[in-house]
Amino acid sequence: MHQCEEREDLEEQEESGAGPSCVSMRSDQSMSNPITLRSVPSSTTYYQTHIRQSKTEEVLQTHTLETGDLQRVKDQHKTSMKNKYERLFEGSKLQENEILLNRIYLQLYIIEGEGEGVNEEHEVLQMEKTPRTQHSQDTPIYCNDIFKASPEPGHEEKEQIKTVLTKGIAGIGKTVSVQKFILDWAEGKANQDVDFMFVLSFRELNLIRDHQYSLHRLLLDFHPELQDLGSKIYEECKVVFIFDGLDESRITLMFSDTHKVSDVTEISSVGVLMSNLMKGDLLPSALVWITSRPAAANQIPSKYINRLTEIQGFDDPQKEEYFRKRISDEHQASRIISHIRRAKSLHIMCHIPVFCWISSTVLQKLLEEDLSAEIPQTLTEMYIHFLLIQINMSNQKYEERDPEKPLQSNSEVIVKLAEVAFHQLMTGNVMFYEEDLIESGIDVTDASVYSGICTEIFKEESVIHQMKVYSFIHLSIQEFLAAFYAFYHYVIKNFDTLQFCDVMHNLHRDAVNKALESENGHLDLFLRFLLGISLESNQRLLQDLLTHTENSSESIRRTTQYIKEKIRDGHELSTERSINLSLCLLEVKDQTLSREIQEFLKSDNHSEKKISPAHCSAIAYMLQMSEEVLDELDLKKYNTSDEGRRRLIPAVSNCRKALLGGCNLTGQPCEIVSSALQSSNCVLRELDLSNNDLYDSGVKLLYNGLKNPKCQLEILRLSGCMVTEEGCGYVSSALSSNPSHLRELDLSYNHPGDAGVQLLNDKLKDPNCSLKILNLDHGGYFTPGLRKYACDLTLDPNTAHTQLILSEENRKATCVKDHQPYPDHPERFEHQEQILCGESLTGRCYWEVQWSGSGHVAVTYKEISRKSGIDCWFGLNEKSWSLYCSDKNYTVWFNNNSTDVSGPSARCNRVGVYVDVSAGTLSFYSVSDTHTLTHIYTFNTTITEPLYAGFGVYPESSVSLCQI
Repeated sequence: MHQCEEREDLEEQEESGAGPSCVSMRSDQSMSNPITLRSVPSSTTYYQTHIRQSKTEEVLQTHTLETGDLQRVKDQHKTSMKNKYERLFEGSKLQENEILLNRIYLQLYIIEGEGEGVNEEHEVLQMEKTPRTQHSQDTPIYCNDIFKASPEPGHEEKEQIKTVLTKGIAGIGKTVSVQKFILDWAEGKANQDVDFMFVLSFRELNLIRDHQYSLHRLLLDFHPELQDLGSKIYEECKVVFIFDGLDESRITLMFSDTHKVSDVTEISSVGVLMSNLMKGDLLPSALVWITSRPAAANQIPSKYINRLTEIQGFDDPQKEEYFRKRISDEHQASRIISHIRRAKSLHIMCHIPVFCWISSTVLQKLLEEDLSAEIPQTLTEMYIHFLLIQINMSNQKYEERDPEKPLQSNSEVIVKLAEVAFHQLMTGNVMFYEEDLIESGIDVTDASVYSGICTEIFKEESVIHQMKVYSFIHLSIQEFLAAFYAFYHYVIKNFDTLQFCDVMHNLHRDAVNKALESENGHLDLFLRFLLGISLESNQRLLQDLLTHTENSSESIRRTTQYIKEKIRDGHELSTERSINLSLCLLEVKDQTLSREIQEFLKSDNHSEKKISPAHCSAIAYMLQMSEEVLDELDLKKYNTSDEGRRRLIPAVSNCRKALLGGCNLTGQPCEIVSSALQSSNCVLRELDLSNNDLYDSGVKLLYNGLKNPKCQLEILRLSGCMVTEEGCGYVSSALSSNPSHLRELDLSYNHPGDAGVQLLNDKLKDPNCSLKILNLDHGGYFTPGLRKYACDLTLDPNTAHTQLILSEENRKATCVKDHQPYPDHPERFEHQEQILCGESLTGRCYWEVQWSGSGHVAVTYKEISRKSGIDCWFGLNEKSWSLYCSDKNYTVWFNNNSTDVSGPSARCNRVGVYVDVSAGTLSFYSVSDTHTLTHIYTFNTTITEPLYAGFGVYPESSVSLCQI
């Protein structure tokens, strides 16, 4: 029998007076994870509290155990928790915003996975960059099963899950998931083996962070219905502690053994108590659930976390379900859903539940007032309308204000709130307290006025010790208001007609630079809002707040040009910053970059100018967002670095054929591709990942995508990817789960072993499997990279020009002034300092050349002219392809057409050449001293004759065939 149940039996006949009613430690949770403002009581109040605490601690340990009725207290506790968490408020705590949680709740997608460090990107951008599909390694978990071990293979070691950390962006549903977990327990639907659940939000713990408590005393303050319980009960009952909002913490957590607390009656700082609970030194049998935004998740050492989870928000069907649940008018709901789908950036944002609420609030109101109303298309337009709606609604409630000019009568309040938002955002604060308001010049005695005017934006709550807390309903509201304040203060308030254009452009430029300097992207959304508010059409929407509007077209033109230059030249820009700059252009409805990218993609001259990684990020994002499906994505066609090619990979989600071979890809790209394959609207039908060292681990990542019924891939090429029997097993298993689409599979130049061959041959013979073509040729290859195709070449003296001296057993050619006495030969180059190798190239071949001075590294048909003039030069005809190498640059030549290409910044005098005869590809690579290959250029052609390696050697230069 459970110890807690034993105590119930012993105390069943005892009576006790009802405990005091529960003091609300916070208002019912909203769907968002709000930013808060703090209020602290006087030090005298705290001093008196702690004197009482120390004097009564011993009494609390003994008296209540003798008189308490445990079952009654448990029932009271459950009732209190049910009353507190059965409702949520979308926006502020007003009766009209109250919704039963069980009516609106949608099962959020919680995934389990390994820690990946701190995200260096804005949370909203995480959603926009990677539209939500099931992560290739994700294991879905229902919130009620958060402490239950996964039954999946590989998770057996997690039999006892004590501490769970759940991360998720602001407004994604962390607090609502906690609320649902508690409500289902309180209503007897789940986790009935748990006796007590204690919720300790960091937002409230901050208010007492500098003071001393025992854990028992602290819990009694948060849960007054527990007054009749003694301190021993925590060890005898099963308890769950929930620490909500680690990202809001201003408490120093200490995990060293020097701050050890193991007794619930021992008095210490709040930070030490929380740390010891998380470590397990204090109440080791207790279960602990911590929620946090991603950026703060690393505050707790990973060794104290048994399970790391992440909430990913709504998938596409859940977005629609949310709108239909919230909007009773079916026709109106359908129209709103249709609009959200068409506005792709808004549709992606609706992965965040709180944005669904903002969108439905705005669109419902607009359609109710005017069915033909212009519906917001951008993020800024949506938030402006949200602000207008909330202020107009508050004016209807406060009759003393001018109903004809609601914005104008409230402008002072809005500006002051915006000033708070701006200053706190600039200092990186995501929550505020009373002293923060004072620092921003707000009289805290008037705080209720602010809450009254903008109840949907700025909330007032009474929490522990009845202290006042004020909050914005969501981080994005703070960012929007901060952007409004920046525009108002720097452009409108200090208005000068003659300098307007310069002032606005300088503000934009400085904001762009500051956002790019941010390591975690916390100013990304602020920048988008700032540019959006500057748009003249949006100024008009806010004209009563801004007092006047100005023509901003010229300053915005200059700003967009500045942003495009940053993208084109952004070799140091991260993927996240690059995408956000692209989104900034869309926020001011500038489509020029999008059109340039579309024209670039339609042209065949992708290699004329080197593309920065930042530009690649923009290209990939534009391709993902495009309504038009790309027929072919060939990474080799882009004149960019390996990093640039990796940034292009997310575009596979919106293309039919993806050629990703030979691009030094490993694990992460496989995850991106796997995620795309699981998308319900994925159009990818042919995928080539050949000649990337994926190993079995990479194939395992692909496996989750391949096995998904949504995957309709027809052709898969994994040739030369270091795949063994294990990887073949993953492919075979995927074909068993999803047998209806894949018809061609290339696993040549791998090491499948007899067992791997048998597994795949069985699928070829399986009548239920669509596989028709299986290539397992050249098995037994297990050398990394292109070196597995290394061929042994020697220079052919019969083809050498007379100014070339051969040495090192015909592996080196040096150009000299004097002609050598070579015999006449019909294959000798007569006028050009060139030479061929004697061995023809078949199948797949790879060789490396060391050069000094300058010269050509070429591949040619044997029939190239030897005697006549220009037709003999490598690259100046249709029979040869050439890479010109010098200390200054690389240039590729074919059919008398040249293209300058870039190699690595640290120039190496070693070049690798890869030829795949059947595929018709000729690739050149720069080879570093550490044997790292950097792609230079790839020719795609149809090879009709035998090929030979060739070299052109300039005076005082040499080439050498390298040993591999």
